[in-house]
Amino acid sequence: MTATTTTLPVASAATVRRHVRGLLARHRGPLALGLALHAAAAVAGLAGPALIGRLVDAVVSGGGERAPVDLLVGLLAAAFVVQAVLAWFAHRASLRLGETVFAELREDFLGRVVRLPLSTVERAGGGDLVSRTTNDVEAVAYSVRYAVPKILIALVSLVAVAVAIVVSGPAIAPAVLAGAPLLLVISRWYLTRCRAGYLRELAAYARLNGTVGETMDGARTVAAQRLSAARRRRVDDDLREIFAAERYTLWLRTVSYPITEFGYMLPVGATLGWGGWLALHGHATPGQVATVTLYVLQLLDPLDDLLSWLDELQIGAASTARIVGVGEVPDDRVAGTARPAGEELAARGVRYAYTDRDVLHGVDLDPRPGERLAVVGPSGAGKSTLGRLLAGIHPPRAGEVLIGGVRLVELPLDDLRARVALVTQEQHVFVGTLADNLRLARPGAGEAELERVLDAVDALGWARDLPRGLATEVGSGGHPLTPAQAQQVALARLVLMDPHTLVLDEATSLLDPRAARHLERSLSAVLAGRTVVAVAHRLHTAHDADRVAVVEDGRITEIGTHAELVTRNGSYAALWRSWRDEPATAPS
Repeated sequence: MTATTTTLPVASAATVRRHVRGLLARHRGPLALGLALHAAAAVAGLAGPALIGRLVDAVVSGGGERAPVDLLVGLLAAAFVVQAVLAWFAHRASLRLGETVFAELREDFLGRVVRLPLSTVERAGGGDLVSRTTNDVEAVAYSVRYAVPKILIALVSLVAVAVAIVVSGPAIAPAVLAGAPLLLVISRWYLTRCRAGYLRELAAYARLNGTVGETMDGARTVAAQRLSAARRRRVDDDLREIFAAERYTLWLRTVSYPITEFGYMLPVGATLGWGGWLALHGHATPGQVATVTLYVLQLLDPLDDLLSWLDELQIGAASTARIVGVGEVPDDRVAGTARPAGEELAARGVRYAYTDRDVLHGVDLDPRPGERLAVVGPSGAGKSTLGRLLAGIHPPRAGEVLIGGVRLVELPLDDLRARVALVTQEQHVFVGTLADNLRLARPGAGEAELERVLDAVDALGWARDLPRGLATEVGSGGHPLTPAQAQQVALARLVLMDPHTLVLDEATSLLDPRAARHLERSLSAVLAGRTVVAVAHRLHTAHDADRVAVVEDGRITEIGTHAELVTRNGSYAALWRSWRDEPATAPS
């Protein structure tokens, strides 16, 4: 049964602010050091306009002698050098803080991702999660490394320059506020709209990633079913949504930026005009006007940095909301203290829904300890869903799945996986050696044990023939394994894990029928004494099982041995005859 794709949560703005405050609070020392260095660099930068103002007054008064002028020029040069050195150390401290914070944020995010319930991951699909782990993490990295330090620098510089303006020319200072109303209005207009725009943009890219990933993974199916045109249309639809989202955010910027630039120029013109009038009437000196005007010009760069990087910070904040939102996925497990009193697996009144409609309807099932139980039925009947519930992958919507009298959702994952394991036809080979891939099930396993489990799944021959045997690098970029070999590796992991209950969901479907039959017979010896629930389409699996459960429309309609069900001449008998291409017989 295919799950409906859902989007992972996005954290609220308040949640993001709390998360960022908590992150910065853990780095108070480096943050204070960075701010102190930036403040010192900003104060050193204030010397330039003040010294130039004194030079202007000296020249205007006609009393400018060479020695004082030389001294002022020397002090000006020294101030520039001191400012440059302090700015270098401040920038270095900011970058180190940014890298530290980002590393912590990335580790926290990866921890959230690996703790996601598997049922949530399956429902969300790969596109949204991949987008969050790539595009969003990169956006946050850029913000943490550059936007946050730049904004801190801009804020410190703005405060320092504003104080210098008031001290240097208190009568001229009010003119500096000429552009403030316009900048406040346009900034508020932009900031109230851009977050939603950037979230829409990021979600659109996530959908495109999912579409491209699905198309790549199912390339053979796309070609065989002649679905290329349909997939191209879907990609085009995703691209149109991306275009519309980006056009909206671009429109916000095209409205905001020109008005902002005009708002920058107003204080300069107002300061020169108002300061000139004051100088003409003896309320200020030309040097004060020059000093304040230079300070206003010095104010524009940090103000422009602040507003420009605020835009980048909005992108980072939107990405942070998507990253933090991963942690808001509710856990599908509840902590319990009871320990299973045995190995009996049981389903009681189990219901499950991917959307608002149940796909399992009050299923009861009691696999006997040590029994091999086959689950069969038509496609879409709910067999795989039932298998995932029995393995503890999905929690039931209603009812309960128990092992030894304890609900699976109350068992810690490590304890659950040591007792019940699931193997499906979808297997992954990780980057590393073949031995590393096998030791995922038991890290301390020796080479002899690895060869034993490979032999149990008929894989020892080809494993020894690899260029470096079990030390051969496999996975992406390494020695390629066929789908059948990857499935054998997964089954070998299962044997090495040694759980007492196994759920096999088409676990040999990628092998040809003869090889699958041989492998299943080999596994039977290895898995003797264990409880095995095998979801199967190949009915020879049901033929060899101790009992067979038939699932139809989310319900178990028949259960019994192969011989009993064939004699009963019901749904299973019809499936068996169809599979064997036998003619139908009249019901008895």
